[in-house]
Amino acid sequence: MRPTEEVVETLRDALVGVGIVLPSLCVDPVTGASDEPFALVELGRCNVRTAERLASVLRGERPAIGTHVVDVRDGRLGEVMGHVGGRVQLRPVAGGREWDCPPESTGPAPQADVLRARVRKVNNEGRMPC
Repeated sequence: MRPTEEVVETLRDALVGVGIVLPSLCVDPVTGASDEPFALVELGRCNVRTAERLASVLRGERPAIGTHVVDVRDGRLGEVMGHVGGRVQLRPVAGGREWDCPPESTGPAPQADVLRARVRKVNNEGRMPC
């Protein structure tokens, strides 16, 4: 059996590989300091978005909830909000009306495009009404 610290790092890498970060993932300090041969792994607390994304990954949904994708049919950038009836529900990153898309019509979103859309949203929220 591998040491608990090594298993925790393997789990952390696997989670990061699917876009999930659990900041408090660690070896349980109580069982880690005891004579127990197998210390417990502390998964810690996470917000509801992270929990929903983790559940989506574990269910094998592709793309996973919370990821950003491009609708290759028209180039729109969206965040995956759910899966209903074999279709992916997408919401524009900068706000707007949601739409459905077949999973095979989604592609990975370039990080620069996601960042640009987020900045656009923040800038629009900060404008004073005319």
